[in-house]
Amino acid sequence: MGVERALLSVYDKTGIVEFARRLAKLNIEILSTGGTSKLLRESGVPVRDVSDFTKWPEMLGGRVKTLHPKVHGGLLYRRHNADDLKQAKEHGIAPIDLVVVNLYPFEATAAKEYLSPEELIENIDIGGPTMLRSAAKNFVSVTVVTDPADYPRVADALEANRGTPLALRLELARKVFAMTSRYDGVITMNLERLALQGDQMEVQLKSGLTERVYLALRRKQELRYGENPHQAAALYIPAGHPATGLAAAKQLQGKELSYNNYVDLEAARSLVAEFEGPAAVIIKHNNPCGAAEQPTLLDAYVRALAGDPVSAFGGVLAFNHIVDALTAEEVAKLFVECIAAPGFADRAQEIFAAKKNLRLLQLPQRGLEHDKELQFKRISGGMLIQQPDLGTLKDKELKVVTKREPTAAELADLKFAWKVCKHVKSNAIVFAKDRATVGVGAGQMSRVDSVKIAVMKAQSPLKGTVVASDAFFPFPDGVEEAAKAGATAVIQPGGSVKDAEVIATADRLGLAMLFTNMRHFLH
Repeated sequence: MGVERALLSVYDKTGIVEFARRLAKLNIEILSTGGTSKLLRESGVPVRDVSDFTKWPEMLGGRVKTLHPKVHGGLLYRRHNADDLKQAKEHGIAPIDLVVVNLYPFEATAAKEYLSPEELIENIDIGGPTMLRSAAKNFVSVTVVTDPADYPRVADALEANRGTPLALRLELARKVFAMTSRYDGVITMNLERLALQGDQMEVQLKSGLTERVYLALRRKQELRYGENPHQAAALYIPAGHPATGLAAAKQLQGKELSYNNYVDLEAARSLVAEFEGPAAVIIKHNNPCGAAEQPTLLDAYVRALAGDPVSAFGGVLAFNHIVDALTAEEVAKLFVECIAAPGFADRAQEIFAAKKNLRLLQLPQRGLEHDKELQFKRISGGMLIQQPDLGTLKDKELKVVTKREPTAAELADLKFAWKVCKHVKSNAIVFAKDRATVGVGAGQMSRVDSVKIAVMKAQSPLKGTVVASDAFFPFPDGVEEAAKAGATAVIQPGGSVKDAEVIATADRLGLAMLFTNMRHFLH
């Protein structure tokens, strides 16, 4: 489709001058507004103001620039429709064949912690989305560009053919409607922050859960399969944003990833992110079967593996430090599906390269930060949304409820076990010693059964270990089983109607017990 006239009006000026120069060389008339017009003129690009084209001035402080029949008629009239052509001629409407528009940065403005109602409202773009939608609706005749990354290929097509192919125009129109729908969703959610105090408005701080949630995603990659080979799956990331966290990890080698791989990798990444010292985590079926924080990464891996070497076979690993050659040599002895880490030494990569099917993922910068985004879970007919579990243990909030206080060594292990317990499916029980897991009981219907399973899974003696429970012990039996296995201290939220009995049992057995007053259910 040929291009005779283009309208350029952008907030983000990236690449616009060079693109406009390429249009001008093709003798395409350029219409523009405000700051874009000024920039192009100063850069030596011939440009005509939209107000001259419409014979109507910009007004209302810039709120009305392009909202005019000559603009939208020029975008919307169908070039091969006899009635449209007749009406366009009667009303002096000239074609606008190319529109280049991007919008006021409403999302960036709304992200500020403090802003005025006027700043929030005036960053709602009206003319831009309206032009984009008009042009995108008429993609059969009009080319519409909203992403500066698309300038080169549009210019290339114009230089090669004096026009753009329909396939490109359709693709660009789809991008427009995806962008404008997301833009409106962000506006809708942020307008909930406007509060009225009499006749005065104020912008409140962002609330955790808005009345309406608009989630716009784009597909980043197709996955090998879903939870099972007969299920299709793909990885999606927030539209309008670059990938972050695990979604931005660079796969260095191995087969393509599956849905389950990503689920387990995220479980491993989120747990290993709890630790500052060298740490290793082994995940199997979304539960940790081994975790340790030690003076070296090799020590951490060896201790994590020792917790449950049988379950570790075919597992997913994560490290919070760059994987060195010595650690890689030890890991290479075990069959694992995936490994995620902030980086890998050159020699470590060479060692892993011998395992062709091993998926190696390098986490991006800040890839070990806690995920602070809302969490979503689909149910039939709806969606459950919650804030992430960012609860952390504060020393001043820990309460010793038994006659005996924990020793310094026990306290360090209790804090370690509590971090791990947060990432184990409830009901969760974790035995630990010397900042390494010794036994893990996960996902049982009865808490005492979780204790028994953790004892059964343990590969090392449990004498002198500590125990973490993600929720309160409803009865003394769980504490009794832990003590019988050799545990000497317990950390749990407290809050059971039988707390007094549980505490009395701990005292009778000589255990130290801490209450956190914080639960860590993981479902």
